[in-house]
Amino acid sequence: MYHFDFTQTSNLWTTQSKTKRAFDIFVAATMLVLFAPSMLLIAICLFLVSPGPVIYAHKRVGKGNVPFYCLKFRTMAIDAEQRLEDLLNADPEMRREWKQTRKLRHDPRIVAGIGNLLRKSSLDELPQIINVLCGDMSIVGPRPIVEDELAHYGGFKNAYLSVRPGLTGPWQTSERSDGSYVSRVMKDVDYIYNASLRTDISLIYTTASKLVNLRLGGAY
Repeated sequence: MYHFDFTQTSNLWTTQSKTKRAFDIFVAATMLVLFAPSMLLIAICLFLVSPGPVIYAHKRVGKGNVPFYCLKFRTMAIDAEQRLEDLLNADPEMRREWKQTRKLRHDPRIVAGIGNLLRKSSLDELPQIINVLCGDMSIVGPRPIVEDELAHYGGFKNAYLSVRPGLTGPWQTSERSDGSYVSRVMKDVDYIYNASLRTDISLIYTTASKLVNLRLGGAY
């Protein structure tokens, strides 16, 4: 577990380090080579199950409050936004859950079968390798958020905006959708203030281990 050090406004490894950027490029390029066949297979399967665009680009907040389009394999139906609006209007309990966590445990928008598998394994986020290579994201960092979510960071807003969002990170490797939004924010802030090369390597290892466990039948 990390430790907050509020004597610093940010962590040099996450905000200025050229070494971290070089690390990101090396890891992302390696991942692109290794996962290219899997990404092609996923794209074909998605198109066959749910015809339409296989890549979904969603506007997120980047370093310096510069917006960027975060790439993912599309795991939701084409009319997902309308489905969500109709569901939240019809079900107060679902609306309360969405307001608290920005997620739904039983989400009717998700493409049956492959959609759930990709989200559970985080393989839907593989296209974000391109975001890393383009400089929008880092391999490890706080989770990408939309502009409306910045309000949840309160006094830590500037800390969040001082770094690139991550393909993986402390929240992504822990409880994910099972935790509260406050817990997710604290994990992000904790990383920003205390991250290091050792931390990044540890989180990458944890992410890879969970992916391997899933493929072997374990839980993620």
